[in-house]
Amino acid sequence: MKLANTYGRATDEWIGATADTPCPPHVKLRIFQRYDGRCYLTGRKIRPGDPWELEHIKALKLGGENRESNMAPALVAAHKIKTADDRKILAKVDRLAKKQAGIKPNRRSSFQTNRDGPFKRKMDGTLVRRDAQ
Repeated sequence: MKLANTYGRATDEWIGATADTPCPPHVKLRIFQRYDGRCYLTGRKIRPGDPWELEHIKALKLGGENRESNMAPALVAAHKIKTADDRKILAKVDRLAKKQAGIKPNRRSSFQTNRDGPFKRKMDGTLVRRDAQ
């Protein structure tokens, strides 16, 4: 796919070889200029010294690709909020997939042996009630 840059010349779209492949600086600049130096999430102009990152518009785990057309500049604070929201969505999708597959969630046992629990494990491995001492 060809993308037009600020000089009017079409260039090939950058596509990462893997999901972990970092975006090269010249592509990062091209993306920044395409969005006119504005945060994709807040719409605020990114000023010199403002911490910003490239953000995947559609998260990789939600089916997005590591390519130039799926990236946008985002201020770090706004990016953290969006990433947290994406993780909530992923957790719910994972829970529903496990439920549909019949995999039961791990439940904490009511047989607690932590400091606040009703039982204490001795050095030999036996359990005793805390209130029975």
